[in-house]
Amino acid sequence: MQTARPVPAATVVNLRDLGGISLGRDRCVRPGAVLRSGQLSGLDAARDAAVTALGIRTVVDLRTADERSAAPDRLPPGARLFVADVLGDNPGVAPARLRALLADPPAAQQLLGGGKAEELFAQTYRKIVLSPGASAAYRAFIETAADDRARPMLFHCTTGKGRAGWATALLLLIVGASREVVQAEFLAVNPVVRTTFRPSVQGFLDAGGDPEIAAAIIEVRPRYLAMALDAMDERWGGLDGYVRDGLRIPEPVLERLRSQLVVAARPEPVTGGR
Repeated sequence: MQTARPVPAATVVNLRDLGGISLGRDRCVRPGAVLRSGQLSGLDAARDAAVTALGIRTVVDLRTADERSAAPDRLPPGARLFVADVLGDNPGVAPARLRALLADPPAAQQLLGGGKAEELFAQTYRKIVLSPGASAAYRAFIETAADDRARPMLFHCTTGKGRAGWATALLLLIVGASREVVQAEFLAVNPVVRTTFRPSVQGFLDAGGDPEIAAAIIEVRPRYLAMALDAMDERWGGLDGYVRDGLRIPEPVLERLRSQLVVAARPEPVTGGR
């Protein structure tokens, strides 16, 4: 199943172009318009021609104030920064504490031991859907994505998997992707995230940390996405109610987003035969 195209970047983690993701009926997401990644604190534009070549106009930072202060973004040339803090009304939740948890096995065990790790992270995804502060951030994210003056747009959290994962799921659902396609993209970041955090995880394990806790911290899992979708369905009756009543996105914004991001899919090249 088609997922986002990885962009080979030397100084940005988990950089992916959503262009080409299938929306069914010979349609797909417009290439080069919307990209996702981890934080840009390590971006070196002089060394990373692949990022500069994207022509990014807007960077949407989904992180908390503490995360932004500790590791401020370095913007691509010509880009402007737009902050949409998803966890602003609850900054202590797990996604914002990922590195801190890996650095402190006893604290991780106290908070996440005994099988609590996956449950805590799963509940975080539910809170992201139900939180008024998160809803305001995701509304701003969608409105920015719908603005042709803001694209190409790059959005990110810390690792590009959690808050950026739900942002990706939301955008794809709005433009017509199936839940199967959304889940495939949601899970597709795991190999890169595991590689990125391998040294931290190894240090965590060497210090006696629980491997299951480490896995629950760094990975995204089908249950995490399911918790977010279930919260959306239970509270608002599905995507339409969530977008209309939860996020309060005006219909003209949705129409503009769809008209500008949905394009005809290119036919697959024919190989072999005659």
